[in-house]
Amino acid sequence: MPQVTILNTPSGPIRGNTHPDGGCEFLGIRYATALRHRAPEDITPSVEIIDATQFGPLCPQIPGALEIILGADTSNMSEDCLHLNVFTSATPSSQTSLPVLVWIHGGAYTNGSNSVPIYHGSSLASRGAVVVAINYRLGSFGFLGEDNFGTLDMISALRWVQRNIAAFDGDVNNVTIFGESAGGSAVVSLMSSPDATGLFHKAWAMSPSIGQLRTKERAVQAEQMFLEHAGVSTREELQSFTISEMLNVQAKLEAIPTDNFDFFTPAAGGNALPHDILTAAAESPLPFVVGTNRDENRLWAALDPAQNQLGEEHWNELCTQTFGEHAARAKSTYERIRPNEVPWQLISSIHTDTAFRQRAQRISEQRVAANNKTWMYWFTWPTPVLDGIVGSCHGLDIPFAFDNLSLPRTGDLTGDGPERTQIAKRFADEIMNFAKESVVSWPAFDIESRQTLEINAEMTVLTDPEGEIRSLFVN
Repeated sequence: MPQVTILNTPSGPIRGNTHPDGGCEFLGIRYATALRHRAPEDITPSVEIIDATQFGPLCPQIPGALEIILGADTSNMSEDCLHLNVFTSATPSSQTSLPVLVWIHGGAYTNGSNSVPIYHGSSLASRGAVVVAINYRLGSFGFLGEDNFGTLDMISALRWVQRNIAAFDGDVNNVTIFGESAGGSAVVSLMSSPDATGLFHKAWAMSPSIGQLRTKERAVQAEQMFLEHAGVSTREELQSFTISEMLNVQAKLEAIPTDNFDFFTPAAGGNALPHDILTAAAESPLPFVVGTNRDENRLWAALDPAQNQLGEEHWNELCTQTFGEHAARAKSTYERIRPNEVPWQLISSIHTDTAFRQRAQRISEQRVAANNKTWMYWFTWPTPVLDGIVGSCHGLDIPFAFDNLSLPRTGDLTGDGPERTQIAKRFADEIMNFAKESVVSWPAFDIESRQTLEINAEMTVLTDPEGEIRSLFVN
């Protein structure tokens, strides 16, 4: 059983857990309160001891596939969900000043939480950092219309870090934000936000779902659709809806096909965000690392009969839809570069490129044009589980980034091969070195050589990996 420790902070005394290895965890710390569809209000200091010995509730959601696979506890949900967790390698003494890593979880902006086991920050913290993992409002609670309540929550959490993290031995002048999928695109959006200026100092985006970032017009349209499906005419009428009723309406919208899964996502030009998020993020001088996985889309396609049974006809059709008059060239290029892929896998590869990889390339190019330091990586290690059909799918890199391979059920995603250990050590070490030094071990990205670290059993710096595929998206 962990021992209890009490830490005095500007927000009040906080009771957390101390583990036998000396590391501490402070769980479920409230950083803000918020009424439904209102901006968050930062907490005020407490004179009573704040209990931080167990995780706070999840933000209301319909749990996603990754959470279910990895055994997340989705039984406790509440709109009072604006909590964060802090992990340290030792009992804080205020005698040191360590880099701070703030994790923003993914989940398409509709599910996920900071209590998913593979997000536990102790292993990263043991490398000499303070790790923070935040919750933020999701779906129709966090991103209904243009108000970006979930983004405002993230900014509120970063303000809490600035006020309090020194008490945990964190350096307020050395804060790195990092996140995966929706969390990765949230990182990009925060880089663009004038409201977040000065709250963090560098950024790392894993598989950012940049295409989910939407226009204000789309946000207004999606809110109107939500109101119509709810049978009301104003947002105020939603105040009487139960959580279940809100989620039921949300599920109806999510069942409507959409290319970018953008019914509930940050809106450019809405609260805290500029009208052109990507240009503003590209112009941010903060050091930035971005990477994608080789087979992102297979997380969904491999296990979906509607996708994994698609044949040559659908492959030809997608090439025509995506590349128009260049379809024949695109088809032959993919088939030559990925000779072992059958049609449904080739289709998945194009979806991976359009949704993730090529968008990461574009923002990297924009940043280089603005002379801002940027590094790219490519996670290509394929998991052997499910006979290898999911490849290096979306989310596979997370337990490696946190070096959490030993946690229960992680093997359900990664298998138990011995090569995993060295991959996790290198990946986590790179994140930690970036947090400490603002650089990584491989060369910065540039337009000419496009040097990219391939993360696999063997780590290799590649020059313009799959450049012929990349060139298909430049026409």
